[in-house]
Amino acid sequence: MDILLFLGITMVSLVLITLLRRDYKEYAILLSTMVGAVIMLRLIGRLSELITAFTYLAEKAQISQDYLSIIFKVMGVAYLAGFGGQICRDAEENALALKLELAGKIIILFMAVPVMVAILEMVLRIF
Repeated sequence: MDILLFLGITMVSLVLITLLRRDYKEYAILLSTMVGAVIMLRLIGRLSELITAFTYLAEKAQISQDYLSIIFKVMGVAYLAGFGGQICRDAEENALALKLELAGKIIILFMAVPVMVAILEMVLRIF
């Protein structure tokens, strides 16, 4: 089970980060970021399986690949903004974390415009 691997990596890293934070805060932040990146990279294989499954379901439901692409991009922006925000919080830069997360939300809004327009056009066609 992958979760046991991630739990083990996280617990060992937590101990090291706690020890480093006392005297070498910058190394603690760097280690935390690197462990987060390693976990994300280990999950990429699983994400590709998930994307394949969603693509198959979208084809069966006759949903445009353009919309599915937008959904995947939105999810990517959300995860990256959240991940970056957590790194900023680890460095005790809460204001910077909030700004990054706000930027992610605004980018998501812009990315969602084509989907919103398509929904509105469908509603207008009904009436």
